[in-house]
Amino acid sequence: MKIINLSEQNSIINQYMAEIRDKEYQKNRLLFRNNIKRIGQYEAFEISKTLDYEAREIATPLGISTVNVPTDKMVLATIFRAGLPFHEGFLEVFDHAGNAFVSAYREYEDAEHHKVGIHVEYLATPSIDEKNLIIADPMLATGGSMELGYKAFLTKGTPKRIHVCCVIATPEGIAHIRKTFPEDKTTVWCAAIDPGMNEHKYIVPGFGDAGDLSYGDKL
Repeated sequence: MKIINLSEQNSIINQYMAEIRDKEYQKNRLLFRNNIKRIGQYEAFEISKTLDYEAREIATPLGISTVNVPTDKMVLATIFRAGLPFHEGFLEVFDHAGNAFVSAYREYEDAEHHKVGIHVEYLATPSIDEKNLIIADPMLATGGSMELGYKAFLTKGTPKRIHVCCVIATPEGIAHIRKTFPEDKTTVWCAAIDPGMNEHKYIVPGFGDAGDLSYGDKL
C-alpha cells in the first residue's frame, strides 16, 4: 500500500492547510469550504498522473491532434456530510466520473464520549466494478468510517484501484486502512499526517470537526 503525504514537499497546498487550521480563518465557512475543495482538486490532479492512458486522434478546425487521454473509469465516493466540499474538488477535475454517496456518522457509546461507534444508513452508488474508486473524506482518524463506507461500496462491484483521500490522517487511521483494504491496489493520499487523537477521537492538532466548520454546528 502506498502512502502519499503531500506535506513532505513544498507546494501551495501548505498555504491552504495553514489557513484551514487557523481558528480565526475558520470563522468564515465559505473560505474554509473553498480550501477543502482546492485540496480535493490538488489531490485529484496528482491521482490523474497514476491512471492508464492511450493516444487518441482529435479533429480540430485545422487538422488532427494526437492527445494522450485517460482510459480508466472513475467513481468518486463521498462520506456525508463532511466530505461534500472535498468531493466537489475531485468532481471539478474528474468531471465525467460516476458519483457515490454513503452516510457514516459517529455514535458515542458512553456518556463521556470516549467510546465511538460508526453508523451507516444510506447508500447511493453506480457500479464500481473494474473502476478507479476514490473515497474522499477529509479526516482519516480511526479509519472506521472509511472502512464501513468501503464495504458498502463493495456491494456494487470490485474496483480496479482504490484511492483513499483525506486532508489529514493519523498513523492509527493509516494502520487501519492497511489492515482492511487490499494491500496491492490501495493508495492513501493526504495533505498532512498528524501525530494522534484526543480522548474524543478528534485529530490533534487537526483543525476540528470538518462538517461543522463547513456547514455549522449540529445537534
